[in-house]
Amino acid sequence: MEIELPKPADAAIPKPNPSIAIPLTPALAPTASPTLAPPSTGKWEAQRVGARSTVEQIAFEESHRLIQHIFSAHNQEPPRVIVFAGIDHGNGCSRICVRTVEALQENLRGTVCLVEANFRSPSLHQVFGTPNHYGLTDALLGEGPMKAFATSVRKGNLYLISCGSLVVNSHGLLNSERLASRFDDLRNEFDYVVVDAPPLSRYSDAIALGRVADGLVLVLEANATRREAAVRISEHLRASQIRILGAVLNKRTFPIPESLYRLL
Repeated sequence: MEIELPKPADAAIPKPNPSIAIPLTPALAPTASPTLAPPSTGKWEAQRVGARSTVEQIAFEESHRLIQHIFSAHNQEPPRVIVFAGIDHGNGCSRICVRTVEALQENLRGTVCLVEANFRSPSLHQVFGTPNHYGLTDALLGEGPMKAFATSVRKGNLYLISCGSLVVNSHGLLNSERLASRFDDLRNEFDYVVVDAPPLSRYSDAIALGRVADGLVLVLEANATRREAAVRISEHLRASQIRILGAVLNKRTFPIPESLYRLL
């Protein structure tokens, strides 16, 4: 299923060519249009707060649309273990993973686990304010249930497995046979698993993760990710027999006021 997106101003990525058939989901957390010539400091501050609230509301709504597209729009059994990977570094993949698990927690029954598999630049433990000395690397090297390496966050049924203790050649663990068995453990212990992976243009980690998951969601950055790179990586994923569940166009700007955009 392909979801049409309004064309962003001066976008570097036009709508993907039908030949690569990437189902797109709407952008998360778009940047609000700037307000020029503020009449007063107090009113300007109120407008900034209002714009920030509006952006957060849009991000909240789009996160829910994303999980509906991924988890409810499939005729076959819905995926339970999903890898998110950006094309390039800085595409906002980790942020989208956080919004996705929060939306899952609010809308679907069952336990949700967010896994930090980006050993290159881990950040999720900082987002949730948890330590990073015990996590995925420790689970791959050690024994015991995966929940023993997880931390309950935001109360309720949401868990985080941080990247863990980084060792020499930590990323090599993602290409080990141990990875598949540990992902089987994740399936048995959690209802939904979202994996934050390193960028596809630089590393092969996401390929290894995608092979043991139910599918992969591409994260593209508006006005930054090049179409040629997205097409090349999509073809490589398919050649590796990795199912592409969709693509998120992130950091999109709006050439028209948000109030008008919502009426489209």
